[in-house]
Amino acid sequence: MGRVDRLLRTVIGLVAISLVFLGPQTGWGWLGLIPLVTATIGFCPLYRLFGLSTAPRVPDVRRT
Repeated sequence: MGRVDRLLRTVIGLVAISLVFLGPQTGWGWLGLIPLVTATIGFCPLYRLFGLSTAPRVPDVRRT
């Protein structure tokens, strides 16, 4: 998972969780734990399922 992806997930997760306490105060804000946890561990199961990656590409040093 790339740096920007992790940062966006962290911000989205924290905003969603803050809605539990500050906004409409419904339980839906706890869904913010999902992006927060995936950002923390650096792994998204849906990315693996769909074959996506936001991680920076590592150059192939064998191709010389």
